[in-house]
Amino acid sequence: VREFYSFHFGNNMHFSAENLELRKKFLTPELSQKLASSPEGSDPFTIGTGELPRAFRVGECTVVSPTETEFQVLLFWRDETRTEQREITVGAAKQNDKWLIEKVPGTK
Repeated sequence: VREFYSFHFGNNMHFSAENLELRKKFLTPELSQKLASSPEGSDPFTIGTGELPRAFRVGECTVVSPTETEFQVLLFWRDETRTEQREITVGAAKQNDKWLIEKVPGTK
């Protein structure tokens, strides 16, 4: 999850088919397929709006099962007028000996 969000924040975060393709190696095939119909310009990996956070931090990890975990991800916005923090939950699943993201805000 940390590796994915480092990649995501270090590259163009605006959602597009091309940017989804670049992130597929971090995602389960099921999540990639669900996200393929997301509207361009939003960011399903943060909070799904056009207002992109400036930074992130991965927090607590909860083991759901031997092949599933949930991570707390903190998102930060900062500009001249505000500093804001929001928390999202990101799910990961172990598939073929790799941990892949299977759930982001707004997906089930």
